[in-house]
Amino acid sequence: MTRVAALSTPSAGAPLEPTSIESRALRDDDVRIDIKFAGICHSDIHQVREEWGTAIFPMVPGHEIAGIVAEVGPGVTKHQVGDRVGVGCLVDSCGECEFCKDGEEQFCAKGSVPTYNGEGYDGEKTMGGYSQQVVVSERFALSIPEGIALDVAAPLLCAGITTYTPLKRWGAGPGAKVAVIGLGGLGHMAVKIAVAMGAEVTVLSRTLDKKDDGLALGATNYIATNDDAALKDLRSSFDIIINTVSANLQIDTYLAMLRPLGALANVGLPSDAWQVAPGSIVNGSRVLAGSNIGGIAATQEMLDFCAEHHIGATIETISADRVNEAYDRVVEGDVRYRFVIDTATIPAA
Repeated sequence: MTRVAALSTPSAGAPLEPTSIESRALRDDDVRIDIKFAGICHSDIHQVREEWGTAIFPMVPGHEIAGIVAEVGPGVTKHQVGDRVGVGCLVDSCGECEFCKDGEEQFCAKGSVPTYNGEGYDGEKTMGGYSQQVVVSERFALSIPEGIALDVAAPLLCAGITTYTPLKRWGAGPGAKVAVIGLGGLGHMAVKIAVAMGAEVTVLSRTLDKKDDGLALGATNYIATNDDAALKDLRSSFDIIINTVSANLQIDTYLAMLRPLGALANVGLPSDAWQVAPGSIVNGSRVLAGSNIGGIAATQEMLDFCAEHHIGATIETISADRVNEAYDRVVEGDVRYRFVIDTATIPAA
């Protein structure tokens, strides 16, 4: 075992504080990664504050990890020391079920193992990226191409793949009209990726406060959703709508904005159930869909796509002593558009 500096919370809602954790000795197919940057996802906050059900404490959050391979197990063939790599939301799956064989490890029939707040098949508790090292199977270490800096690459391991997956699945590309609900950590990535795919993109946000940002990211239109008249004018306008917010929306209003055969894909998780009139879907053969992250192959494809198109997250890099403050700012929507921790600033406990 190796002792590693990390940020940990001892109980639900408690502040993150410097500590040290043990990382396992290398197994045959393991890589040890020196973590350079770790993105802060809103789901980290939900889990630290135990807002999504019972959690495992002490907890080291973080599933947007970018770093350098420091050591490899004797059976590793995919990576070598010095490689630039990332780790996302998963660190293991059975590798044998139909979903794993289809490259959809997130749906593993045995149950995929999350990067933190989880338990491996051997009973070992998983600890995430708010630390200076992590050990994972080479299968779950993604190659970060040279075309992306490590700091802006870190959020791609969650925010990037979460938005890339539904855009690709529902056909974003030249000639497609895409709307993105919300311009936050997920939304700004959805805009960047959809624009790079060749789609015409409109941002739908509560106010016009971020209009200049949205247009600078490549959107051709930016509409305030508090403008009822403007929303009515958008009926039957879009082929794809990506909903990135967790607010309790009037989904029928947005379904009406889809063209026939269009899809509204949700990547946010609102607290309340939606009320949907069946006619909103049946009329026009529209699709109301959910979308999870993506498998390992899709995540690598996304990273390669982002490198080709020079796409990274728009970030604010912070030191370890500002993480608790950053959590409050994320909840308040006061970040443009992803906090990234410089893990070199994590002090020894």
